[in-house]
Amino acid sequence: MASLARSASQAVRAASRRAPHVLATVKPAQTASFSVLARASAVKAAQRSTPQGTRGVKTLDFAGTKEVVYERSDWPLAKLQDYFKNDTLALIGYGSQGHGQGLNARDNGLNVIVGVRKGGESWKQAIEDGWVPGETLFPIEEAIQKGTIIMNLLSDAAQSQTWPTIAPLITKGKTLYFSHGFSVVFKDDTHVVPPSDVDVILVAPKGSGRTVRTLFKEGRGINSSIAVWQDVSGKAKEKAIALGVAVGSGYLYETTFEKEVYSDLYGERGVLMGGIQGLFLAQYQVLRKNGHSPSEAFNETVEEATQSLYPLIGEKGMDYMFNACSTTARRGALDWAPIFEKANVPIFEQLYESVRNGTETRKSLEFNGRSTYREDLNKELEVINNQEIWRAGKVVRSLRPDYKPDSE
Repeated sequence: MASLARSASQAVRAASRRAPHVLATVKPAQTASFSVLARASAVKAAQRSTPQGTRGVKTLDFAGTKEVVYERSDWPLAKLQDYFKNDTLALIGYGSQGHGQGLNARDNGLNVIVGVRKGGESWKQAIEDGWVPGETLFPIEEAIQKGTIIMNLLSDAAQSQTWPTIAPLITKGKTLYFSHGFSVVFKDDTHVVPPSDVDVILVAPKGSGRTVRTLFKEGRGINSSIAVWQDVSGKAKEKAIALGVAVGSGYLYETTFEKEVYSDLYGERGVLMGGIQGLFLAQYQVLRKNGHSPSEAFNETVEEATQSLYPLIGEKGMDYMFNACSTTARRGALDWAPIFEKANVPIFEQLYESVRNGTETRKSLEFNGRSTYREDLNKELEVINNQEIWRAGKVVRSLRPDYKPDSE
């Protein structure tokens, strides 16, 4: 699993380097490594990515509950660039979110600089993506001093570890930006307490940084949540919405720092990652114990789900997917869904409480703060990588018509 993740990350980063980066007017230092043809193609992409006509703020009915949604059509490029014309976005950290959000904001024509440890792996990766040392790439402390909007996109553990150094540099008038409520909400554990004289805002894309980048380049845009922890200027919310558009959001909805971090930690441990891995493995194991081959067990557990049914749910909804199935499948699914719900509600209640009371936070900080973090993580990921279900899956994927040998 670790090797697969690294390969995927390298592939996406390589694709990003090949893709045009400049979607609007940017400084020469940022465009030096890109061809005229690439820049022209990028401008066309920018025009496609900005919908014509202003719909702006909408109040929508979500299953009986009215919610306000903010759309990027209310922030065309000219307005976005003018709004941030006096700002420097100092992006601290260049992991998944840093990469996606930074490149998107740069492509939208904003003044963006990156702050990471000089000479480290992130420093090298930033250079590969066109950031220039001394011009748009700096050590963390220098980037914060130069920035007016400090986008703290370090990992949760790193935010806690670096806060004593970073905090004194976030001076009055600056804006402190997060993409996760973790550090601020669980301040008793992280010790991250923002200064009282700065705006503190959140833009949380609902997907990985790689997805943030991919959807932006496709002209679509990811959905994101926004929140305000502290409004000193009186414009914190407006700033959050504009930054959300700047980093590649298609639409944004309001939440709070607390709700964002609770739902995020809960979701990724539940049906997004932890729960789905457990369900996949449980179903696969029972099929194998009853004499089914690895290929059949994988196809009936994972392949049909990810290649046929889940995309259908994403496009049309669960009700549509049920209607699209055979009558036999539909009857069985309807009968068993309440049984699975009843069995799992207590587990999800236990999980939510573990998130809310900080247990999950303390576990994460302890593990991710270890000096042996990477080695310990790779051992756990290798266990998943070596499970029969995923070894069988590699062979099944190789049979797909669109399979590319270097994608594994």
